Amino acid sequence: QVQLVESGGGLVLSGGSLRLSCAASGLTFNTYSMGWFRQAPGKNREFVASISVSGGTRYVDSMKGRFIISRDNAKNTVYLQMNSLKPEDTAVYSCAARLDPFASSQSADYDFLGQGTQVTISS
Repeated sequence: QVQLVESGGGLVLSGGSLRLSCAASGLTFNTYSMGWFRQAPGKNREFVASISVSGGTRYVDSMKGRFIISRDNAKNTVYLQMNSLKPEDTAVYSCAARLDPFASSQSADYDFLGQGTQVTISS
């Protein structure tokens, strides 16, 4: 079955960096667009970034220039490099896979969603 396993979360100080990874299995990775979403306590899940099959990327405006999404099809892995982290970035970050050449900013458009990894930014 399809599995999306996130790693790389943790506790860092404001201004620090983290690199999240999402290892996919059970699917033909290079035919899936991938996305990252996050959910903070008491808030709705929100879109962070996405990458299409061809490598096109998309970000939420508030994260442009701070976050970078990338993929390694040879390793069936998508990454999220997060820099200049702020306390408001604290959330559970989950990756998602969509069997479509084009990515989406809507979590409902994705076929699979991982369990997530906790990211906590302290001030």
